[in-house]
Amino acid sequence: MSNQVTNTTHFGYKTVEEDKKADLVADVFHSVAAKYDVMNDVLSMGVHRIWKRFTIDCSGIRKGQKVLDLAGGTGDLTAKFSRIVGQTGQVTLADINDSMLKVGRSKLRDMGIVGNVSYVQANAEELPFPDNHFDLITIAFGLRNVTDKDKALASMYRVLKPGGRLLVLEFSKPLYKPLSKFYDFYSFNVLPKLGKLIANDSESYQYLAESIRMHPCQETLKEMMDSANFEGSEYFNLSGGIVALHRGYKY
Repeated sequence: MSNQVTNTTHFGYKTVEEDKKADLVADVFHSVAAKYDVMNDVLSMGVHRIWKRFTIDCSGIRKGQKVLDLAGGTGDLTAKFSRIVGQTGQVTLADINDSMLKVGRSKLRDMGIVGNVSYVQANAEELPFPDNHFDLITIAFGLRNVTDKDKALASMYRVLKPGGRLLVLEFSKPLYKPLSKFYDFYSFNVLPKLGKLIANDSESYQYLAESIRMHPCQETLKEMMDSANFEGSEYFNLSGGIVALHRGYKY
């Protein structure tokens, strides 16, 4: 009789074995990749573009620098960073999911964005890059899908240059009770129905709604960044706390 202990984690509201979560999350994003951009616009009523613009504005990125757009998916941030860093800079779009990478690469090439962008399939917990390599790392709406968030933050810290910064854009905890009630209703009643209507997939969008609720709140994520040795960690609440942008530095 085995005494081996199986470590578990959350997949939405379900409890699953830790080593199974990555595959379950992968299935979600294989399913939604083709309709991801359309669904983002519909579900956020276009506001995700404002959240991402704020992230760009907080990046401090300059011509010639190196950027890692982690969990970069369909490449919205990569497209903007590519233009900012110019031909002397480099943007790496990394995602654990090859379906999302393919959609992103195809989209950016159709936009004429080539030359200073590379594509890497990578796990945020074990980034395949040298130490002290990037001036900026962004992870937008990806951290909540990572199994071991502490390990991922440590990996990001390792590959950042001294003086570099991390920006985490993620769904968070609404600040006001009426907003929270409306947001819960929308997430669990409207979002899966729209997922069924537009992407023919209600289950993946049910998971996405649940994964948001299981993600650390603003203060907890800030403490996790502090524990990973980031300095000057702070966060900005957007849309009443529905989304938060966390920023931390490596000195």
